[in-house]
Amino acid sequence: MITRFAPSPTGRLHLGHAYSAALGRSLGTRWLLRIEDLDPGRARPEFIGGILADLAWLGLAPDGAPLVQSERTARYDAALEELKARGLVYPCFCTRADIAASLTAPHGDAGSAYPGTCRDLPDDPARRASTPHSWRLDSAKALHEAGGVPGWREHDGGRFDGSAAMIGDAILARKDAPSSYHLACVVDDWESGVTLVVRGSDLRPSTPVQRLLQHLLGAPEPTYLHHRLVTHEDGRRLAKRDSAPTLLAMREAGVDGPALAAALVTGSLPTGYRLADH
Repeated sequence: MITRFAPSPTGRLHLGHAYSAALGRSLGTRWLLRIEDLDPGRARPEFIGGILADLAWLGLAPDGAPLVQSERTARYDAALEELKARGLVYPCFCTRADIAASLTAPHGDAGSAYPGTCRDLPDDPARRASTPHSWRLDSAKALHEAGGVPGWREHDGGRFDGSAAMIGDAILARKDAPSSYHLACVVDDWESGVTLVVRGSDLRPSTPVQRLLQHLLGAPEPTYLHHRLVTHEDGRRLAKRDSAPTLLAMREAGVDGPALAAALVTGSLPTGYRLADH
């Protein structure tokens, strides 16, 4: 079983990251580390060192050198070019403000994350060369080619079936980044040989789009384990943006890292924390 831990270097790790890392390490014959640093506005090199230091303190040693996404942009470009050649993606010139305005207009679809403004525009190479744009999945064409949304199997044996309602015209390459989370995740899991994707339940909604991309690109289907999230005792989520207590602070307070990791695998959390119900 090959598992992976894939943090973004946008802040220090907290207890929720430790839980996910320890759980994945316990289930993987091989356990890989991936640094998801494709967000140029938030990723910081200094946080990569912090990730490595935190994992070492926990006694969690990855099998092999970390995979760093910013070093793999050519692989994401190749996957995107394949989808372009098959007519399964289209350029989108909309800004966030454009999308927000269209969704509140009378003709907008309030139930859709993106109303398809650019979906049927004629190809304009000159505009693409001069105007920043992202690339979106043409979900209708993709679903037609795939014959629907592929389902997936969870580690506990449960089977989830996707539906067209779960799929939108997801961004696969952004104006300011060479790849989106969805495309990079699929390519990296595939090429790293990951067979069990261990991640928080908050990422389960990403699975239908990623399963569709796996099908389109010919990637094998991994098994998934979407685990419960670690929260504060009152149910508040741990989040970097909310200054959740960091592993660095726990280390400086004298907490035994390997003992903490071992306890987390059994579901035993420090006082003041609990696992969410779902």
